[in-house]
This record gives sequence, C-alpha cells and structure tokens, in this order.
Amino acid sequence: MKNSGLTPRQIVEKLDRHIIGQADAKRAVAIALRNRWRRQNVPEDLAEEISPKNIIMIGPTGVGKTEIARRLAKLDNSPFLKVEASKFTEVGYVGRDVESMVRDLVELSINMVKAQEHESVQAKASQMAEEKLLDLLLPPRLAERRVGDMLEDIDRDVIELPAEEQIQKQEATREKLRTLLKDGRLDERMVELEVSEPRSGPMIEIFSAAGMEDMGLNIKDMLSNIMPQKKKRRSVKVPEALEILAAEEAQKLIDMDKVTKTALDLVEQSGIIFLDEIDKIVASDSQHGPDVSREGVQRDLLPIVEGSNVNTRYGMVRTDHILFIAAGAFSGTKPSDLIPELQGRFPIRVELDSLGKEEFVRILTEPKNALVKQYTEMMATEEISLSFTTDAVEQIAEVATIVNERTENIGARRLYTIMESLLEDISFDAPDMKEKKIVIDAKYVEEKLDNIVEDEDLSRYIL
Repeated sequence: MKNSGLTPRQIVEKLDRHIIGQADAKRAVAIALRNRWRRQNVPEDLAEEISPKNIIMIGPTGVGKTEIARRLAKLDNSPFLKVEASKFTEVGYVGRDVESMVRDLVELSINMVKAQEHESVQAKASQMAEEKLLDLLLPPRLAERRVGDMLEDIDRDVIELPAEEQIQKQEATREKLRTLLKDGRLDERMVELEVSEPRSGPMIEIFSAAGMEDMGLNIKDMLSNIMPQKKKRRSVKVPEALEILAAEEAQKLIDMDKVTKTALDLVEQSGIIFLDEIDKIVASDSQHGPDVSREGVQRDLLPIVEGSNVNTRYGMVRTDHILFIAAGAFSGTKPSDLIPELQGRFPIRVELDSLGKEEFVRILTEPKNALVKQYTEMMATEEISLSFTTDAVEQIAEVATIVNERTENIGARRLYTIMESLLEDISFDAPDMKEKKIVIDAKYVEEKLDNIVEDEDLSRYIL
C-alpha cells in the first residue's frame, strides 16, 4: 500500500498547523516519513533491505513529543500506537509480552480498514436496509409469493397470472410507503425487528507466559463459532430500525478476508509505534534489583525493533518496516545508557526545546486547535461570546511559565490547568448568565490567578 507521498517540506508545514516550534523534531519525522515513500518506490528486492530510520526524541514532558508522532500518523493515515515502555517493567510482565504492542497495532489497523470499508458499502447497505424495512412494513402476500415461486420455474408468457393485478397494487402501495419513509412521515411508527444479541459466556482467564494473552481471544472466537448467536425481538421506531438494518447489511457486505489482508499490509508497511518513557527502562550504575529487569525489557524490545515475526490472531506480522519513535526526558540518564544493540536501532536523535512564555502565547492562539479557540467555541454553545485580549493571553502565558519554574515543569500541559482555573466560574454559570458578551483581559486574569502564583503551596496542589 502506497502512502501519500508528501514532501518533507509539506509534512513540516502541516505539522506547523498543530504544533508550535520543535523544528528539528519535525524535520526528522518528515524525513522518516518521506523515506518510507522512497522505499516503496525502489525495486522490490532492494526495498526489503532498506530499514526505517527510527527516532529518539529527547525532551521534558509537555513539549509536543507525542503530538508530533500522532499528527505524523494522521497525515499518512498510518496505524499508530502509543505505548509506555515503563509498563513492561511492572510486576507480572514477563519476557515476550512486549509483542502485545504489535498485536494492539494490528487490532487498530483492522478497525481502521473496517471503518473505511464500512463507509464504502454504506450507500448499498442503506438501500438494502430500506427494502428490508419496507418488507416489514408491508409483508409480501401469499399470492405474490406463490406467483414468484412459479415464475422461477415457468416462462412468464406461458402461464396466466390471476394475481398480477393484486401484485401491481401491492407494488404501488410499496412505492407510496417508500415516499412516506423518505419524507420522514413514518418516523414515529414502531416496527418489530429480530436483533442479534452480543454473545456472552463464561469469563476465561489464562495466566501464562509468551503470547498466551492472545490464546484467550482465539478460544473466544472458537466458542462463538460453536455456540449459535442469540436473536431477540425488539420493537423500535422506524429511524432506529433503519440504522440497525443498515449496520447488519454493511456487516454482510464487508469482505473480512480483504480487510485482514489490507490491515496486516498496512501495519507492516506503514505502522508507527511510539515508545514513550523509554528513559524509564534505562539502567543506572547499579546492576542489582529493578535495573536488571529494565535491561531485560530492552533486550525483549530489541528483536521487535530489529525486525521479527509476531504471531497475532490474524496471522504472522513482520516488524521489519514498522517505524519506531521513542521518547523520554532523559533527565538522570542519556540515550547512550541504552544497551548498544538498541542504540544502533535508533540512529536519529533529536532534542526538543523547553517551552517558555513566547511559545505559550503562540500555543494559546496559533494552532488550528488552539486552546483559546476551543474555549471560545465551547462557550458559543451557551450563546456566550467569549473573547480574550492580547494582554490577557500574555498574562496566562506568564503565569504558566512562573508556575512551571516554581513547581514541576509539565510544559504546555500547564496551560490546560490554568485555563480551567481561570474560566471555572464562567463555565459553571454559563447556562444562567444574562450577560452574553464576556471579554477576558489582563486584569481579570490577575484577579483570578494572582493568589495561585503568590502561594507556592497552593499552586503545587491546584495546578
């Protein structure tokens, strides 16, 4: 499956619409994505030999590491999975459990392709649902069914059709009913449907090593094939009946073999796995206790990043060309503390900048999904016109910078907590407010947030 073929410059421009700054990281991921397109356009025998250039992003929390990777996957319509590397060091995780991230990526890809297929068959499914609903509203009469059976075996011209006039009347009635249905004049009418109930059965839990979490799914699939699906009759209104019937017809029209093949190909050629908190699996100088398990996780990750076959419920998946983007703060460690083999599999390293007042001002106002725009639109649903002056935005950015310096630096995430504190009263009172035009200025920001900035203990707990 070919990807979109955006140039690195176009990729960076698109990322700029959502993420402020971090030019080096954007350039690195743009090149990695373009290299994927290049690999798919070289001769096939050579393409197999070209490995993805995996990336390590180094920087504190809240500077845009995850967002860059997520937006990159959206640009290319690639299956994307974020996983915390530190979870593999938790008690109960053993060895090859790291393969679960590939299985999760496959599930995401199956759902993506299935949704696309569902969209492509939606029009046909809706037509079929309409015909089924008309059958429910106006069942075919016995005479019509008998004539229909006869016509399958005998030439129409040879026999007399005593019920033909009756059938024509029924067809005319059916078309009238179709018109009423499309005009919405049957929306309040109830119809009785036979609906499939979700299968339920005994909970099966398997506690074992290497890949056994997948066995539970396979057993569930086998049991569902053996046990007949339950049907339940329900009375619903016509619009809901149309939805239920359209969903059932779409399910029948989707070719699951094709979905599976496309999804597995998408994972192998375009999958992106974002390994967050990779610095948490770096061992310190000590060679005892938890550090041993951290190095063990690195060694378990290695074959997947290098390229191996992972068994999933849909078949084997090769990880050779999945793009891995790792990220971590590396405050007490550095990427060179990773085991050498894993280091070699992440040849690209980029450092992300910490965010200050200037970046916060831009984050609040510039991106397509800027926080100020989000709150303005949310208040508009209450018929309130909310606006922020330039000095108010600067004051919010200033408060975020100060609180980050005094307490834990959580980057741009600080803006969310500050905006919630700032607009708490307005958000609560909005439905009952008589004044429909509200301007947030620097004075309002100071009144609401000054006590939090002054009281360090308060800022620690509230923000």
